[in-house]
Amino acid sequence: MHYLHTMVRVADIEKSLNFYCRLLGLKEISRQENEKGRFTLIFLAAPGDEDLVRERKGPMVELTYNWDPENYNGGRNFGHLAYRVDDIYAACRKLMDGGVTINRPPRDGQMAFVRSPDGISIELLQRGPALPPEEPWASMPNTGAW
Repeated sequence: MHYLHTMVRVADIEKSLNFYCRLLGLKEISRQENEKGRFTLIFLAAPGDEDLVRERKGPMVELTYNWDPENYNGGRNFGHLAYRVDDIYAACRKLMDGGVTINRPPRDGQMAFVRSPDGISIELLQRGPALPPEEPWASMPNTGAW
């Protein structure tokens, strides 16, 4: 397993970048605009981690800006922890066998979401290319929020 990033929802990109980059010292590594999903993702790295992040070996902070205004109360501005796993199906099977609900099954062989006992959303991402679709995951519906 490899720690990837922590996602935080932000209400104002410029204010957030001022805080995280200018004041805290993180460096913007990449930015993705998603018109269909109506959001912007900005990935930041700590000073000295930029090369590790570019090689996909270092942790990042993901700032998520949703274009449609939303009131983030109750901690909803914190998104998820993300980990890369060697075999997403085996990781999900181990969690499910341990009593964990797979909130977003890895139907695509690439991504799944579960929640910690405290309700923290955890994203699991397949290392390398997506695995071929496989049951029971391919037909498993989402359960709850992720």
